[in-house]
Amino acid sequence: MSNDLVQKAKDNAKQNFKDGLNCAESVFKAVIDTGVTDLGPEAVSLATGFGGGIGLAGNNCGALIGAVMAVGAVHGRRNPLEGEFKDRVDRLYGNPGLYRLFNGMSHEFKEKFGALDCMELNKDYPEWFDKDRFRECMKMVIYAAGMAIEYILKAGKEGYTQPFGKNMAGKV
Repeated sequence: MSNDLVQKAKDNAKQNFKDGLNCAESVFKAVIDTGVTDLGPEAVSLATGFGGGIGLAGNNCGALIGAVMAVGAVHGRRNPLEGEFKDRVDRLYGNPGLYRLFNGMSHEFKEKFGALDCMELNKDYPEWFDKDRFRECMKMVIYAAGMAIEYILKAGKEGYTQPFGKNMAGKV
């Protein structure tokens, strides 16, 4: 079943991108359309601004952002103010802690594609509408959609106890 969900998300993402959705929308909608979250299709509007590394600014890859949003749609905090302050912080940084799950996504994506920023990922394509750039972005979109489902399922099995990769808080 898990392989079927991963493949469905990848197929959805590929078709979304071909249909003119941006990278973030393609991934986020692909995961929503697998049925793993209760978000409605209008939630895709939250991803629109992340295309091209946030409105073509070249920052974080929209495909990765769409994947993070999709995982958050399933495993994110529905009520971030729940509990006492210490409990809220521990829910993110602790062990278990949500940041452990999300931390792995950027490291995996960077290992696979060599960078996180859209501008760096597309440095070999001076023309934005280059068909080769589109094909390369499609590979990232497809990968990110599959990765999102894998992380959703991983968290369902393992919880939030993954080891941290490199991070700003020095967590291990």
